[in-house]
Amino acid sequence: MGICFSSASVDQSPPQSTTQFSSVATSEATTRSTMTSSSGGSSSTVSGGSCGGSFTPAGQMLAQPNLRVFSLAELKAATRNFRSDSVLGEGGFGKVYKGWLDDRATGKTTIIAVKKLNSESMQGFQEWQSEVNFLGRLSHPNLVKLLGYGLEDTELLLVYEFMAKGSLENHLFGRGASVQPLPWDIRLKILIGAARGLAFLHASDRKVIYRDFKASNILLDGSYHAKISDFGLAKNGPTASRSHVTTQVMGTYGYAAPEYVATGHLYVKSDVYCYGVVLVEMLTGLRALDTNRPSGQHSLGDWIKPHLSDRRKLKSIIDARLEGYPSKSVHHVAQLALNCLETEPKNRPSMQEIVERLEKIGSSSERPREHRAQSGSPHAVSRRGHQPLQYRSPLHPKPEATESYPLPQRS
Repeated sequence: MGICFSSASVDQSPPQSTTQFSSVATSEATTRSTMTSSSGGSSSTVSGGSCGGSFTPAGQMLAQPNLRVFSLAELKAATRNFRSDSVLGEGGFGKVYKGWLDDRATGKTTIIAVKKLNSESMQGFQEWQSEVNFLGRLSHPNLVKLLGYGLEDTELLLVYEFMAKGSLENHLFGRGASVQPLPWDIRLKILIGAARGLAFLHASDRKVIYRDFKASNILLDGSYHAKISDFGLAKNGPTASRSHVTTQVMGTYGYAAPEYVATGHLYVKSDVYCYGVVLVEMLTGLRALDTNRPSGQHSLGDWIKPHLSDRRKLKSIIDARLEGYPSKSVHHVAQLALNCLETEPKNRPSMQEIVERLEKIGSSSERPREHRAQSGSPHAVSRRGHQPLQYRSPLHPKPEATESYPLPQRS
């Protein structure tokens, strides 16, 4: 993925030792965190700025990261010395390993996911800092929990909770016996959970703009409880006197809001547009971007709008794998998606409004009805040319189709 700290002062060279890294500081607007370590890696601290923590009904933003510091020896033992058969996936940051932490006091074992930095990855070094600075200070049921980090010699590691069901992307677009279609009630549950996570970020004192909301960054636990992961592109939002922040355009084709791609102006409601694209992916089972679709239909958000406002057209694009669904609820979600995809940011609903509308839809007592896909459905071409995704969890690398990188500005 691509990372940009337009307002930060960052040493752009990956650390060669812990003593060198101790002088690296990242400043994101009013928050400043400095990571230091002794040369032996036996003690490390993460210190924050002077701002206080803030609370919401379901979560908390801490004044500074509250993370466990793992030694390299601990993580080697947990991952069986980073053995190849423990690998969950690999991305720009490096490999992700499954691990097992044993608590001798209680006799319990905790399953974890460990990201290990590729020493040649500059983008991974930046992502490591961003994850610690943002996710290390955030606590919410719908955000993946960062348990701690490792910083020893040239090794940089991140330790997360393990998400047993993998990514939403895999469930929507994956193939194979281990990947089953998601029924409507589960899809709605996932949408509500992810919306709560974004609403929490937007409700903080200094609004956090996630900037890269997409299906591959929504992870699911064993009960399909949705949690947002990967804060490598997260950015502090505008101050009270401004409507947006200006930054280098980075993100994922098909998801990024049009005003951001065109101008570099990033609004809190730029996240809402991304959320609207995921809503449509849930309804249709179609990817946000697919160059195998007919000309004019490559970007899902661009051509789908007329189908969302017309009940007959909506029926023709519903995911063929949805065997039963409540038509009224689906129609309401389609209308919500249309609102999220408004061209003007100010016309989009807030994430809190989206949570409330989805919860109301979810509480309706409408019975699902049987649905059969139309023979002329666009699903016939939606997955051509895509390789099956492997069932990986959690924090698996993004497929090429959803990779994050700088987006060229339109002329």
